[in-house]
This record gives sequence, structure tokens and C-alpha cells, in this order.
Amino acid sequence: MSMDRRSFLQSSALGLTGLAASSALGHSALAGKKVLFFTKSSGFEHSVIKRGPNGEPSHADKIFTEIGKSLGLEVTCSKDGRLFEPDQIGQWDAFAFETTGDLTKTGTDKQPAMSPKGEEALYAAISGGKGFMGMHCATDTFGHHRGKGKDDPYIQMIGGEFISHGPQQVSKLLIKDGKFPGADGFGHHEFEINDEWYSLINIADDMHVIYAQVTKGMNGWEYHRPNFPQTWSRQHGKGRVFYTSMGHREDVWANAHYKQLLSGGLKFILGDAEGSTKSDVKDVLPGYDEIPKRPAPAKKAE
Repeated sequence: MSMDRRSFLQSSALGLTGLAASSALGHSALAGKKVLFFTKSSGFEHSVIKRGPNGEPSHADKIFTEIGKSLGLEVTCSKDGRLFEPDQIGQWDAFAFETTGDLTKTGTDKQPAMSPKGEEALYAAISGGKGFMGMHCATDTFGHHRGKGKDDPYIQMIGGEFISHGPQQVSKLLIKDGKFPGADGFGHHEFEINDEWYSLINIADDMHVIYAQVTKGMNGWEYHRPNFPQTWSRQHGKGRVFYTSMGHREDVWANAHYKQLLSGGLKFILGDAEGSTKSDVKDVLPGYDEIPKRPAPAKKAE
């Protein structure tokens, strides 16, 4: 259901209260844990992660740091791929990505690339027990940018891959697991919000669905498909993975419910909160892996 203004304000207040409560508890449970918020754009650079002309923190940098601080975490915001080198990566307890493109290439933002050894070190760290979370364009990373898809180790780890998106629009999401940490801020059954919505393919069949994208009535060929996962969790070796495709717009990042979701995701991947990773996508979203048909290019007039 769509939130009216009163329920939205009440929920926002609860979301802020939740972050404050997390702060009191987090300083004992998560104090000193380190998280790397990585926002390198080898492909398209989203405005929400774009830094100021003198290197000032981006909109997302500020908010993610605020969330981390409320949990007692030390957050480092960086676009430097050298931080994944085998002699560097061990300092982090978890990783959060809002990235694009082939991160082993310097690409659009001209920031130092991740080396092949650094990429391998990332997967080893996660399968060995480090946490990983991705927001929005984290699924538009690696994969097709280097001629791979379901066989790409990054796509296998995160659990899905971007194919395309339609225009920004208000869309309905179904809450499939309201008990997942932070997931109940938006409600208990369904909610609507304006963002840029990714259509996703190469979806892992072992994921646990938290929110589902309702495709009926959406504007764009990308959504001519059954409902599919929008926010999920999964186990990758010993590591916990969390992803949500929300996070394109600045007002989404500023939304108290979104902050609560990311806070819950952080606690989950760091092992401070229990959330399900039970594989259920085949049961709760039949047809989730159907791929929408891209329209043929319009013929040029002779």
C-alpha cells in the first residue's frame, strides 16, 4: 500500500529512533569493526556517489558514514581499487559497493583500478567469512562489462546482474521477509517508492528474497516479466551477502526507512543480527528468471 503523509512521518520518526537505538547497542557489539564503502565508477558514475570538485564526500558517503557511526563502525569511503591488494584487504571486516563497470579498469572516474590479484582477494575474503553488501549499481559491475554473465565470479557472489532500466518511476515492492534486519521500516506487506529500477538477470537460485519488484503496470520493456527479487540475502561460503537495487536517487538515500534497511544489512553481514539466507526464490517468485525481450531497433526511414 502507498504510505500517506502521516504514516510516512511516523515511520520516519521510528526509523530515526531505530538508528539512535542501534547506536547505543552497536558501540558494544560492533565497536572497532571496519567497513570499506567502495564507490569506484569504471562505468557510469551516479550523481549520488560523485564527490565534490575538491574531493568532498559524496551524498552517499556522508549517509553511509552516518549509518556506520550509529553502529559504532569505522567506515572508510574510497574509490581506490588498490585497497583490495592482498596486503591491504585484511584490515576490513566487510565491504559495501555502489560501483559500475569492470573495476580492474581505470575507467570513467580515473581512480586507481583493482588489480586481478585484488579481485581474487575480495572473493577469498568473502568466502572466508567477511561480509558484503551492494546497493543499486553494484549489480552493474563486472559481468557483461568484460564479456561474462552467470559465469562471472562477481555475479555469482552478489547474486544477480543488471540488464537495463526504464525511466525513474514510483513502483510497488512486496515485502517477502519483514523479519529480516531493518526490512520492516517500509511496512509489513508492501510499499511504494520512487527510484530507478533495475531489471535483473542471472539471478542466483540459492538466494533469500526480502523484497520483490512488482512489475505489473511499470513503464518500460524491462519489466515485461513476472515479479523478481529486488532486495535479497545469500550465503557465499562463510560470508554473508546482502543486496538492494534501491539507491539511485538522493532522496532514497536520505529516506529514514532506507537508512534503516542499510543499517540492518550492515548488522547482518557483520554477524551482529540474524537474518535468513534460506533459499526460497523459486517458491516465492515463480518465473523470476524469465528474461524480458529487448525491442528491436526502430528502422530508419528511407
